[in-house]
Amino acid sequence: MTSGLWELVLKGVWTTVQLLVCSALLAGAVSFVVGIARTHRLWIVRFLAGFYTEVFRGTSALIMIFWVYFVLPLSFGWQLVPLWAGTLALGLTYGAYGSEIVRGALNSVDPAQKEGGIALSFTPWQRLRLILLPQAVPEMIPSFSNLLIELLKGTALVSIIGMGDLAFSGNLVRLALQESAEIYTYLLVIYFVIAFLLTRVMRGLEKKLKSGVGKAPAGGVSAHELKRAETTGVGASSSGGVLG
Repeated sequence: MTSGLWELVLKGVWTTVQLLVCSALLAGAVSFVVGIARTHRLWIVRFLAGFYTEVFRGTSALIMIFWVYFVLPLSFGWQLVPLWAGTLALGLTYGAYGSEIVRGALNSVDPAQKEGGIALSFTPWQRLRLILLPQAVPEMIPSFSNLLIELLKGTALVSIIGMGDLAFSGNLVRLALQESAEIYTYLLVIYFVIAFLLTRVMRGLEKKLKSGVGKAPAGGVSAHELKRAETTGVGASSSGGVLG
C-alpha cells in the first residue's frame, strides 16, 4: 500500500480507539448505575433497572445505531455526529450487559459481610462503598474484559453510518486496491493487536485490585467501629472479606 492509504488506515485506527474509549466509559457508568439499582431495596427501582436491561439486551446493536442516528433527528429535531451516535448506541447497549455483571458480583458477596455492615450501623451507601464494591469489583474484571473485547468488535458496526473507523477505512482501501485478502488480513491483525493489549491491561488491573482485597480501607472505617466489630464478633466471615 502507498503511504497515503496507510495514513487512511491509521486514521481509522485512531477513530476506532476514540469510539472504544468513549463508549466503554458510558457503558461502564451505565453498568454500575443500573447494576446497583437492580439490587436496590425498593421494588420500583429494581423494576425500572430490569426493564432497561431487558430492552437493550433484547435489541440489536446495529438497529440501535440506526435508530439513534436516523430516528432521533426526526423525533427531536437534532442530529448527532457519527462518533456520538455510535457512542450512545454502543454504550447503552453494552451497558445493559455490564449491569448484569455488576448485579451478579454484588449478589455473590458473602451475606455475613452485609449483615456486619448493618450491625455496625452503616448506611446503605457506606455498606456499598466500604464492603460490597471492594469485594465485588475484582470479580467483575474478567467478565468486563470479555465485554470490552466484544465492544471493540462492535465498533465496526458504525461503519454503516459512514463513520471513518477502521472497518470503514479498510473498505475504502480495498476498493482502491481491489485486494480483499490482503486488506482484510491487515484489519484482522490490527483488531487482534488492540484486543490483546486490552486483555493485558485488564489482567493487570485485576491483579492489582485483588491484591487489596482483605485489607482494611485506609480511613474508611474508624477504630471505634472496628473495636465494636471485634467485641461483638460481628463481621467475621470467610477469607478475604473486608470485615473478615
